[in-house]
Amino acid sequence: MARGGVNKAVVHKARQALLARGEHPSIDAVRIEMGNTGSKTTIHRYLKELDSDHPGHDSPQISVDDELLQVVSHLSQRIQEQGQARIDEALSRLEARERLMREAVAQAERQLEELTTQHSRQTAELQQQGSALLATSNALHAQQTENARLSQACQDLDTRLQDRDAQIRSLEEKHLHARDALEHYRSAVKEQREQEQRRHEGQVQQLQMELRQAQQSASIRQDEITQLNRDNERLLIEARNTRREHDELGDQLQKSEIRIGQLSERSQQAHQQCALMEVRLSTSQRENDQLGQQLTEQRQQNRLLELLLAKAEVTMENLRVSQVNDTPKPES
Repeated sequence: MARGGVNKAVVHKARQALLARGEHPSIDAVRIEMGNTGSKTTIHRYLKELDSDHPGHDSPQISVDDELLQVVSHLSQRIQEQGQARIDEALSRLEARERLMREAVAQAERQLEELTTQHSRQTAELQQQGSALLATSNALHAQQTENARLSQACQDLDTRLQDRDAQIRSLEEKHLHARDALEHYRSAVKEQREQEQRRHEGQVQQLQMELRQAQQSASIRQDEITQLNRDNERLLIEARNTRREHDELGDQLQKSEIRIGQLSERSQQAHQQCALMEVRLSTSQRENDQLGQQLTEQRQQNRLLELLLAKAEVTMENLRVSQVNDTPKPES
């Protein structure tokens, strides 16, 4: 293989220097003269070209022995050249194999580096997955504990809700009983009022009839009439008070007051039966007082029942609000 700087002129110069010193220009001598550079094959080719260009010009007359020595040297040179050619070929193959081996080693080193990097990455990923798995396991344990706590809390809330439902049902039953009792009491009071109103209207009508009869004979005693007028005024005042307390009997009491006023205007003609009227009016007053007292008691009982009913409703509302507040909200 020719190397940079080795050419025919350089070989020719080295050959001429050897011949000038009386030395044989062999391949090795020329190569040494050139500083151990150049391929022997190339040097041999250039020497053959120089020999063909200058046959017998550069060499003087030599003897048979010298000629034989030259032949032997030439054969030795050819053998060396062929051996060197084989060696160069073997070196070329070896260099090619070495180059392939280096490329293979470099590729193997790159693959090893890639595998090392991949192994490091996989190791890091495994460590991360292990850490994540540990964190997930801890979170799962905490979640299971929290689920158990929430389950127990739900059971406690269910028990409390059942107790509250039982209390609410009991209160609702009591409320229904109280409402039924109140309705029954109101019906009874209404019926009693209607009966008393009918009875009072009958009494008023009877009094009206008696007053009309007494109008024809009421001119006896002026003093008694004066006293009767006072009694009538008192009755009017009491009737007005009774009317304020008994709204349902307002119209009837107003009619009674009108009738009593008419009786007062015509009382001058009722002197003969004023004593009887006084007794009956006193009886009517007592009955009115009794009615007023009964109505007052009934109103008090109604207020008491209404207060109890309101209290029961407030208690039920508080229980419903407490039940709503105690109910756990679903988590986001």
